Amino acid sequence: MARGPNLDTFISAADRALRSLLAPPAAGRPVPETPKLEDDAVLSTDEKRESAALMRVNHAGEVAAQALYHAQALFARDPKVREFMLHAAREETDHLAWCEGRLKELGARPSVLNPLWYAGSFGIGALAALMGDKASLGFVAETERQVEGHLKSHLDQLPADDARSRAIVEAMCHDEAGHGRQAESAGAASLPGPVRELMRRTARVMTHTAYRF
Repeated sequence: MARGPNLDTFISAADRALRSLLAPPAAGRPVPETPKLEDDAVLSTDEKRESAALMRVNHAGEVAAQALYHAQALFARDPKVREFMLHAAREETDHLAWCEGRLKELGARPSVLNPLWYAGSFGIGALAALMGDKASLGFVAETERQVEGHLKSHLDQLPADDARSRAIVEAMCHDEAGHGRQAESAGAASLPGPVRELMRRTARVMTHTAYRF
């Protein structure tokens, strides 16, 4: 039976938000198999800087993904949809941990605007969920399509010798495509063209900003 959020679910949502922003993410799966860390020695300073900037964007995107899924789970009407959102969020936690670990290896930091990315994305996810489960699933399907394209573009931009970052991005791309297919199978509604374009523009602002900050 469908039910709305109660005090316990709001407390759980707050806990997930704090963990996403303040606690070191714990991956449930190992980092995708890559060459040894020493192989980073082949990267030039400029190549490491470019890899770090791109992985910072990916890390910020995973912070945003946590917020989207947490909000959509909080306001989902169907328990099955809620569980789908929480399951996807757990897989996205792996991505968050992988990206954070790679940033540390590259001697770089995450985006200083991560709290903003989380808060803004949580609001967007809540709005999508309040439009109904089918619309919320449609939002997931479209988001994952756009993210998959974004990650594929990063594979073109990452230095050719940065096998470690490439392995992480490839695994993320595989998971995102899977989430999109699952949302479609669960009954996702097709989103209007203007909504899809607004999503693209919003994502573009975040990626361009996170690349630098």
